[in-house]
Amino acid sequence: MAALRWLTPRRRSATARSVLAGEASAEAARKSALSAAPDTGAEPDFPVHGDDRAAAFFDLDNTVMQGAAIFHFGRGLYKRKFFETRDLARFAWQQAYFRLAGLEDPEHMQDARDSALSIVKGHRVSELKTIGEEIYDEYMAERIWPGTRALAQAHLDAGQKVWLVTAAPVEIAQVIARRLGLTGALGTVAESIGGVYTGKLVGEPLHGPAKAEAVRALAAAEALDLSRCAAYSDSHNDIPMLSLVGHPYAINPDSKLRKHARELEWRLRDYRTGRKAAKVGIPAAAGVGAVAGGTAAAIALHRRRR
Repeated sequence: MAALRWLTPRRRSATARSVLAGEASAEAARKSALSAAPDTGAEPDFPVHGDDRAAAFFDLDNTVMQGAAIFHFGRGLYKRKFFETRDLARFAWQQAYFRLAGLEDPEHMQDARDSALSIVKGHRVSELKTIGEEIYDEYMAERIWPGTRALAQAHLDAGQKVWLVTAAPVEIAQVIARRLGLTGALGTVAESIGGVYTGKLVGEPLHGPAKAEAVRALAAAEALDLSRCAAYSDSHNDIPMLSLVGHPYAINPDSKLRKHARELEWRLRDYRTGRKAAKVGIPAAAGVGAVAGGTAAAIALHRRRR
C-alpha cells in the first residue's frame, strides 16, 4: 500500500479498494482451484486405498456378465451330451427372455435351476468343476462387462477383497471368480454325497434376501465394516444386499432398481449402451434384516473356508 501514498486521498481510497478487490478475487480463485466445483460431477476417491475393513460384493448375472451363468453352463453341458435337444431349446428360451427382459423372473429362474439340477444328478462334483473351467472359456469369458470388471479391479488395487454373490451354482461362481482374479464367491449349493450330485439343493437358492444374509455372515467372519463396503447389482431383487452396505451401486439396472436407486441417490452405471449414469450419492448403510436363506448362506461360507 506504500505505493499509494503519492495519490490524493480520494484517488488513494478508490485505488485501495481496487487492490483489495483484486486480492479478494485472487484468493477466491485460489480456493476454487483447490476444491472441486460443485457442478463438475467429481466423486470422492473410492475405493479407499488401504482400508482393510472394506470389501466389495458383486452380483453376477447381468452385472459382471451379460446374461445368466446357468444358461451358458447349460449350453456347455449340451455340447457335452448331458441332455437332449429339447432341453437346449428350453435353455435358449430362458436365456433369450432373461436378456430381453433384463430382469430375473422367479418362475424362469426356478425352471432353470430345476433343469440344471436334474441334468447334473449322478455326476461327480470334480467332473463338473473341470467342465466349468472349459465352459467359462467357451461361453462366458467374452461376456464379462469391461466396465464392471474395472470396478472390481479398482477394489483389488486398493487392497480390498472382492466377492461374487450369486444364485448360480457355487462351483460355477468359484470358477468365474478365480478367472477374474477375485477373492472368491458365494453361490447356491447343490447337495452331493460321496462327491456325487443328488439332484437336490442344500437349503435354498442364494437369491434376494438370502444374498444379504450371506454378505452379513461373510462380513462378520472377515471382520468387515459394512458401512465401508460396496455392493453392485442389476436387479431389484438384490435391494436387500445393496441396502446393507455404505456404497451401493446399481449396474445395468432394471426399471425397479433404477427408480429405487434414484430415490435414494445411489450410484448408477449402465454399460449396456456405454454410458454412465450421472447421479452420485453415498447413503448410510440401511441394514436390512433379511431372514430367508440363512442355511444356504452358512453352507456357502463353510464351503469357502474349506
